[in-house]
Amino acid sequence: MADSGLMMPAEIAGFLTTAFTSWWDDVNESTQWQDGIFFALCGAYALVSAVALVQLIRIQMRVPEYGWTTQKVFHLMNFVVNGVRAVLFGFHMQVFLVHPKALCWILLDLPGLLFFSAYTLLVLFWAEIYHQARSLPTDKLRITYISVNVAVYLAQIGIWAYIWVNDNSTVEIVGKIFIAVVSFIAALGFLLYGGRLFFMLRRFPIESKGRRKKLHEVGSVTAICFTCFLIRCIVVAVSAFDKDLTLDVLDHPVLNLIYYMVVEVLPSALVLFILRKLPPKRPSDQYHPIQ
Repeated sequence: MADSGLMMPAEIAGFLTTAFTSWWDDVNESTQWQDGIFFALCGAYALVSAVALVQLIRIQMRVPEYGWTTQKVFHLMNFVVNGVRAVLFGFHMQVFLVHPKALCWILLDLPGLLFFSAYTLLVLFWAEIYHQARSLPTDKLRITYISVNVAVYLAQIGIWAYIWVNDNSTVEIVGKIFIAVVSFIAALGFLLYGGRLFFMLRRFPIESKGRRKKLHEVGSVTAICFTCFLIRCIVVAVSAFDKDLTLDVLDHPVLNLIYYMVVEVLPSALVLFILRKLPPKRPSDQYHPIQ
């Protein structure tokens, strides 16, 4: 006969589920946990923002004569995006409870759009390299980048305006689906041009200078950015229909911690580390090679 004192697997699973649910509810309802998690996010974003600023300063000191290159703009936008997120999470109590609700949406959604603009700038850069290497026209690439971003911002402003005038659950769902679609477009952009550039580099001769390092750089950044935008797309789309997965609310601190670390903080930190190499110095005008 089986020992009646032993718990069956189903009972153990039920006990663990109940214990986890209780812990999850306690954490979500605890002001101390909320403050601790959101201040931790504030610190993480502030650190990434500081790293982006330091790297921007280093690049500017290295090649001040080049003006605002794509590399400089990318680091500047990283500094701004992560800095804004740090401020928002530092004042999370005021931000999440601000009225009208549309203003809360604007404060929380705008950094995500800036993140989209910053990282699709990498897609533009890679697309230009790929087109130049294939002797394809590049004049329409920047126009496409600007047009897509303008369309995204105008559509988002329209959603914010509608929420301001008539706040209802249907419009909120539409807003979340829109963010999910935008994230999916970014993921496709990285897969398309990051993948194309990666396979083009693989066909270069093995002895090509810098080939292996550039191959690793493009492959790693493509994988990181594709993954983070795809995860953002899936999570935001699911949260539109499941209130238990709603983001950007005070009583879901653990969910916010996991989400923002996975889709913004860690990807930004990894990409900044991978792209840490400074551009080569411009030869001095006073230098004259020996004839």
